[in-house]
Amino acid sequence: MELKINTAASLKGKIAIPGDKSISHRAIILGAMAEGDTTIVDFLPAADCLSTLKCMRALGVGVEELSSTNLVIHGVGANGFKEPGNVLDVGNSGTTLRILTGVLAGQDFFSVLTGDESVRRRPMDRVIAPLLEMGAEIWGRKNGTRAPISILGHSLHGISYTTTIPSAQVKTALLLAGLLAEGKTIVAEEFQSRDHTERMLEVMGADISVEGTTCTISGGGILRGAEIDIPGDISSAAFLIAGALIVPDSEVLIKDVGVNPTRTGVLDVLKEMGGRLERVSFSVKNGEPRSDMLVKSSKLSGTVIGGEKIPGLIDELPVLAVVATQAQGTTVVSGAQELRVKEADRISAICGELGNLGAQIEEREDGFIVEGPTALKGTVCDSHGDHRIAMALAIAGLVATGTTVIRGAECVDISFPGFEKTLRSLIG
Repeated sequence: MELKINTAASLKGKIAIPGDKSISHRAIILGAMAEGDTTIVDFLPAADCLSTLKCMRALGVGVEELSSTNLVIHGVGANGFKEPGNVLDVGNSGTTLRILTGVLAGQDFFSVLTGDESVRRRPMDRVIAPLLEMGAEIWGRKNGTRAPISILGHSLHGISYTTTIPSAQVKTALLLAGLLAEGKTIVAEEFQSRDHTERMLEVMGADISVEGTTCTISGGGILRGAEIDIPGDISSAAFLIAGALIVPDSEVLIKDVGVNPTRTGVLDVLKEMGGRLERVSFSVKNGEPRSDMLVKSSKLSGTVIGGEKIPGLIDELPVLAVVATQAQGTTVVSGAQELRVKEADRISAICGELGNLGAQIEEREDGFIVEGPTALKGTVCDSHGDHRIAMALAIAGLVATGTTVIRGAECVDISFPGFEKTLRSLIG
């Protein structure tokens, strides 16, 4: 599918963003591991989350769909999954692959996880290595580092482990394996990754404690079903926030966006650049803070992004590159080599495509350097099969002269179904 974007005179209006993808994954999986029912409100019915739902059904979990965005998960308990009759296919969802590896390692049956070509390229040793320390039996391609992954589940024991790369997926896999293990499991990170799992485990009654960037969970605990009301996904909202900041004469109100402190790094960076962002309400539901966001077009300046900032905005870096092309001065991103092992090599993809649009952007091994402001010119771009690259290029198209065409834009449905319709509603 091709997405065609023309220069926008302004962005104006009030919108809502689909439910948070990370929280949607976790609500399904933890709801399945709980005893009793978990009601999920504002679930994200995107391709990745539907892959998790499909895998849960294959593991014997009952799912009642009240609507496309409201579900009831009939929990089977932490050890109540059934051996699947076939290979579990996670599609394009690396989140599903990594988290389920931890869950299945502690079951009492054999299972196999695989996914599409992109997922089968993504590194799995960062999850598998600590699980092997816990006593898991796991095999995979490339000496146990790539899917398909075969798991012979059995009893596990707790460990103390420091992650080599801050990753909420790895942390979640280990915490859920720890829930199934004997004793305590301690997971420490150099920099804190998103903490949706810890918050949801606490809501569901797990024996979990958090001190700084270290989480400790006790094995053998029972999770209780809960109502999980999912806020709008801030990573999806970031694209429309970026558009409102760089398109002249814009004013956009985004309703009920998740503002979990481990996810608001993109807002902090945009404010540092001079962005006019205002939280006009605030509430907390099931442990997750949320707010309405008012965004106005702004005069922006370049900035430096690296170090402990990176884990909190790794998904937003492609659109921040777009913002940097319209900011005054130099923007430097470093320490972001994790972008190279996402759905696409996002560093190479965003640098190449923005370069084709006329941006002054230099690719580095662990990031990029952007000089701005630069007049962009519409051209034909490629999504590289990556939803965040596709949406970032659409935002670039708003300030480029002429027409910007993004090929392979169907991948946007992985995280933001309805993106084009929402964006066009603001253009008017």
